[in-house]
Amino acid sequence: MQDSHLTGELRMFRDAFRRFVATEIVPYYAQWEEEGMVPRTLWEKAGAQGFLCPDVPEEYGGGGVRDFRYNAILIEEIARAGAMGVGFSVHSDMVVPYIRDHGDEAQKARWLPGMAQGTLIGAVAMTEPNTGSDLAAIQTSAVRDGDSYVLNGQKTFISNGLLNDLVVVVARTGPDVGARGLSLIVVERGMPGYERGRRLEKLGLHAQDTAELFFHDVRVPVANRLGAENQGFRYLMHGLAQERLAIAVAAVAAAEAALEQTLAYTRQRTAFGQPIADFQNSRFRLAEMATEVELGRVFVDHCILLHNERRLTAEKAAMAKWWATAMQLRVVDGCLQLHGGYGYMLEYPIARAYRDARAQTIYGGANEIMKEVIGRALLRPPRRA
Repeated sequence: MQDSHLTGELRMFRDAFRRFVATEIVPYYAQWEEEGMVPRTLWEKAGAQGFLCPDVPEEYGGGGVRDFRYNAILIEEIARAGAMGVGFSVHSDMVVPYIRDHGDEAQKARWLPGMAQGTLIGAVAMTEPNTGSDLAAIQTSAVRDGDSYVLNGQKTFISNGLLNDLVVVVARTGPDVGARGLSLIVVERGMPGYERGRRLEKLGLHAQDTAELFFHDVRVPVANRLGAENQGFRYLMHGLAQERLAIAVAAVAAAEAALEQTLAYTRQRTAFGQPIADFQNSRFRLAEMATEVELGRVFVDHCILLHNERRLTAEKAAMAKWWATAMQLRVVDGCLQLHGGYGYMLEYPIARAYRDARAQTIYGGANEIMKEVIGRALLRPPRRA
């Protein structure tokens, strides 16, 4: 975020996490990309220093601050370091809120302390092989049998898919089709019939353990359901606004980092006897990208402040996610071009940034779906006074 939006305490928090990223993530990230996974010890170190779940109440081991600026700082510093495969945001910004906002006291006391400490890693399982962004088409079923649900189905593209100790599964519990009849059910590591599939080979984000998940007659206690039965779609629509804002925050920070790297490169790299930055084409392209990044920063910061005031609408979050991630792709592509042949070499950060950026316009709801959300909101009949 811009410094004008940060208090002294927030700046101290940012500086502390920036040091954590520099010492605990950056030196090892290339190795984790080769291994396809971030070690659990990193999660535990982050939890011990208060860098997970800042908005979980203190009585459950969290930071106790309902201020999304803290979450944004964590997202931004990871994105700026080019370490987008670290799945902290999925855990803290996407999974934890479902438990915090819809779980009962027993569920919160059972799961949130471990999640804040980094000893319990969370995932959320929405996408299925035949559903993509269409949550209303989910087929995974949870059939009530006494005090349990019998869960059957398959999920794919699940971040923290191999590391997770608990996963919030979106399953159909009612006979209604479409958006109705969905519930959120927490499946825990070790439950018979819950199986992790292969680690998926992706274009980018190689350190993120993205996997398939399978559920074969998994008996899950009814006590593991979050909130009311058949209300899952409503909960998802509320939670997706923060998820999409988190993606937009990462997009702007990654674009800012790419631009900074490119400015430094074009000043020191020469062609035809002068720095690349001295060519008019370079200056014009840098000017265009700097303007786009600035526009993205102002808009996303505005959305963060709206979210803090509980005034961020689903369509506004969709605007932020769509525009910021599309801007990220344009900027990173332009930055790579200014690097010339070296930009295509993976030893240069800009190449890795280009590779990692591509998923941003797809996950969290494809950008085409974001436009649909925005368009429907625009055409919604006005409320009567």
